[in-house]
Amino acid sequence: MNNMPESFLLFYILLFLVAFLYAAVGHGGASGYLALMVLFGVAPEVMKPTALMLNLFVSLTSFIQFYRGKHFLWKIFLPFAIASVPMSFIGGSIIVDGFIYKKILGILLLLPIARFLFFSNFDVSETRKSNRWLSLLIGAVIGFLSGLIGIGGGIILSPILLLMKWTNQKQTAAISALFIFVNSLSGLAGQLTKGIHFTANMYTYVVIAFAGGLCGAYFGALRFKQSWLKNILAVVLMFASYKLLFTKA
Repeated sequence: MNNMPESFLLFYILLFLVAFLYAAVGHGGASGYLALMVLFGVAPEVMKPTALMLNLFVSLTSFIQFYRGKHFLWKIFLPFAIASVPMSFIGGSIIVDGFIYKKILGILLLLPIARFLFFSNFDVSETRKSNRWLSLLIGAVIGFLSGLIGIGGGIILSPILLLMKWTNQKQTAAISALFIFVNSLSGLAGQLTKGIHFTANMYTYVVIAFAGGLCGAYFGALRFKQSWLKNILAVVLMFASYKLLFTKA
């Protein structure tokens, strides 16, 4: 990252906002952290473990808030987690070529863009019974991608839950938060088998992301409206996705 103080300050402000917005909808924010690191020139080998580490703190904070609000459903969560956790470990243990990694990440960043633009106000008035075997399959696929790229997978899981009408918005947020936490932990464990490289500013990142996550989870549980901020975040993700997919940098 550029060593100029102004660049660090802007990065920290954006990091807080990303953690806030993702926690408000039950996510850890890895896709947002990765997007920021892309835009600020962080090395790919540092991006993956850093995003997962930040995920742990923010997603757990978000889960606690939504769980206290009695929105969590174990029967929906367990099939996804049972399949995703071992696959996330496998994905995390795989070293991906930097060029391929960036292209996959660029494509996956389109998912949070869709999440913030089209699913923020999408709610389910009447839920349906979930399919256990389909949940296992979905969990396995998301878990592998989570470990491979360095995301928690909630940004992929939540639109699926809503489109399937298995959960409403609050239940989706609660389930996604814990799903992200267990996948991030498993993905980091997988990376440990190959060696992990953290940024020297990791502790500062954690403190800022944790603070943003606390605020976001609190206001998210209160149905706080932050649609304009979500639109701004979607634009940031678009820039990062474009840079990954269509530039050599």
